[in-house]
Amino acid sequence: QVHVVESGGGLVQPGGSLRLACAGSGFTLDDYAIGWFRQVPGKEREGIACISSRAGNIYYADSVKGRFTISRDSTANTVYLQMNNLSPEDAAVYNCAANLLRVRCFGPLRPYEYDYWGQGTQVTVSA
Repeated sequence: QVHVVESGGGLVQPGGSLRLACAGSGFTLDDYAIGWFRQVPGKEREGIACISSRAGNIYYADSVKGRFTISRDSTANTVYLQMNNLSPEDAAVYNCAANLLRVRCFGPLRPYEYDYWGQGTQVTVSA
């Protein structure tokens, strides 16, 4: 079955850091643009970062620019999201997914272009 597995979430204090991982299962992440999304109950899913196939271009939403960094490890078939200087506004369920329509990243990210969603990983930011 083709999907991704997200990990790395947890509880962190404001100003802290977490690194999320998005591991591919049944497919090669390098062949796709990979996006990270987050969602809070009652709100729309927000596309926050994307790395193109072969890492040719990267997109960040304004809400995370300068604090979050997306990267690839091709040998591990994994995409990472390094999150620094976290605030309570960053608390959400974070998902990654593969863009089936484009190999490059164009913002704002459109969730309907993405598939192979995983279960997500919860990020909680609280003192």
